[in-house]
Amino acid sequence: MVFWGLLWGLLVVSGARAQNGTFGFQPSRIYMSGSMVTASFTGSPADVFSLSAADNETGMLPPEDCSGRNRTGDWSLNVTSQGTVSRVTVLLTRNLQLCTTNRTVCCTEGLCLVAALRVSACRDSTVVARLLIQAEIYANTSSGNGTGKLETFDNATIIPNQVYQPLGSCPCNLTAGACDIRCCCDQECTPEVKQLFSGSCFSGVFGGDVNPPFDQLCSAQTRIHTPDWFPFLCVQSSLNNTPFLGYFYHGSTTSSEASSFKIPSQTVPGRPLSGYKQGDPIVTGENEYFAVPQPFLAGQCARDAPVAFLQDFDVECLATCEDGRSLLPSVAINTGTGDYINPLVTYEKETTNVGPCASNACENVTFAGNYTIIWEGRRITEVKVTVISGEICPGDILRQRFSVTFVSANATSTEELSGNPGYQVGKPVRATSLNSSVDTLNLWKPDGRGLCGSTTPVLFGLNAVSGCTVEVDLQENCSRLRERVTNQLNSLVRANLVGKRGNSNSSIPDDWVEIIRLDTLDTSSNTSTGILEGLCPRVPAHLNIHILTADVGAVEGIPQQEILGVQISFSTITWQVQCPLTCEEAGSLPISAAVQFTKIPAQPPVPKTRFQVNYTEFDCKRNDVCWPELFYPLTRFYTGEPYSHSLAKGLVLVFFIVIAFLLSDPGRRICGMQSERRRDASREESEAADWPLPSRVSMATPS
Repeated sequence: MVFWGLLWGLLVVSGARAQNGTFGFQPSRIYMSGSMVTASFTGSPADVFSLSAADNETGMLPPEDCSGRNRTGDWSLNVTSQGTVSRVTVLLTRNLQLCTTNRTVCCTEGLCLVAALRVSACRDSTVVARLLIQAEIYANTSSGNGTGKLETFDNATIIPNQVYQPLGSCPCNLTAGACDIRCCCDQECTPEVKQLFSGSCFSGVFGGDVNPPFDQLCSAQTRIHTPDWFPFLCVQSSLNNTPFLGYFYHGSTTSSEASSFKIPSQTVPGRPLSGYKQGDPIVTGENEYFAVPQPFLAGQCARDAPVAFLQDFDVECLATCEDGRSLLPSVAINTGTGDYINPLVTYEKETTNVGPCASNACENVTFAGNYTIIWEGRRITEVKVTVISGEICPGDILRQRFSVTFVSANATSTEELSGNPGYQVGKPVRATSLNSSVDTLNLWKPDGRGLCGSTTPVLFGLNAVSGCTVEVDLQENCSRLRERVTNQLNSLVRANLVGKRGNSNSSIPDDWVEIIRLDTLDTSSNTSTGILEGLCPRVPAHLNIHILTADVGAVEGIPQQEILGVQISFSTITWQVQCPLTCEEAGSLPISAAVQFTKIPAQPPVPKTRFQVNYTEFDCKRNDVCWPELFYPLTRFYTGEPYSHSLAKGLVLVFFIVIAFLLSDPGRRICGMQSERRRDASREESEAADWPLPSRVSMATPS
């Protein structure tokens, strides 16, 4: 204990900073656990580097000198310089093997060496910087002896083949020589200690069950919900033959794709250096996601939702006193090029009447947070935050509002652009009329009762449907109803021109395209069906907005999207008032509006061949059943089992197919035809044998 106290006191008192600010070691203090460490000396190169070690008995380092000593005891010093940086390497030259019968220079115990070292950098015979090293080196337990020959020992550890035997029988045993709490397989835990946590031991593989029974094992399925067919298809096998150890798999395996319904875990973000792209999450100076509360499933809000670059949003979240008590943190933002900027935060106090709970009210509760992010190109230049806070009662539910707005640094006016030059996904579609200011196309945003009140802009690239209800006076005629509903639907599209690009200029006609209106409604007709009152035909109830887009180029590798055309149309219905018991003075008419974006390719796709059109069942990329790969298990590419096994199974399968074909009806017909042909052939041979041969006539040759 005295030695360690002297050693740590030496490290604290000595210090490691250079006496001159232009010189210094990086790092200046090193904890050494191996046989070599390296540091860098920055600044002007030093003339001399000296190595010294602490005394083993007193633990004190000798006085500093500039002798240039590069070796002391078992330590050596090596210095290489390049420019203004010197690489300093301290190396241990002794053996670190444990002592055996045939080894003399060795380590007698596990902690082989404890030492304190100092490297002094001198310039003009003056020490300008120091490097302090604390060495705690353990013995090398491998069987190498430094001579290149392999030695074997009686107590050497034999590592088993983990394919057939678990490599570690107790994974929760993490501390050597001590009992790990809740690790019941730890042999260092006495029975008395195990009784303290016997009811909460680690389970599964981590708790020592390194060879669990697999689901296909007959003895593993003893639950009530076991399928009826399981006893006929289960496997009778010992636990040593388990897929957990990889015994079943001789070839390469791939994991199945994760379900799209699973929420992916948030990983550590990468630090952007080449700038952000639209949709990339913004990163803070601590290499974490820059988060602002945003809603997700079931209308709930995620407090750590990342903010995507160039994607505005304006959301509301419900929060309790605990959720909204802390103010939004002010953290450094990564600009996208490796630099960091601090947001300019403005705090505003909102006066609220908390009434009888004033004595125990929740203070500094965030009511709203408005973020304005200034961007230029692919980097962020400035971040402004306005935080509105106040007080609420402990049991109240607060409706918080958060908004993020991206503003271009090149904007010369307060007019917000939707892209530069092409549209950005999620930005409002720009619209205008002749001699008027720039507006947007809109969709309904109904109020609390579902009535048609406020509107929300149509966002580029995002298909959407919205609806609301219109109150109808039962004394109103059909013409008046059609006219009023038509005016409400037309209020969503007040303009007659739509900007081609996100930065379309209202003074340039070529930057705009005209809106095509297909249907012109006739609101003067007052026809009715029969003599029934409260029935109006041809009432416009739905507005269709169809927008054609295309990629027209790229800026810095980012595709630029433009609008080629906009078309709107109306869908009509026959409306009749619904009266459950008695008709009151007013009814309701539901109306809706929808926007659809269709992307037109810049070049027409390559036409499909007749084979691709008519024989899609042979396309292995689009069908689960792929006939061309029927014999894939018989090829060398199949690695699920040895090739000899696959070939043998294939030949057996071919044999059964041949037998099945011969026993089938077509097979019997073919065999019958063959036998009939043989009978006909034998009959013809017998008839030819019974037919008399013509007599032979000898012709004498005259002499």
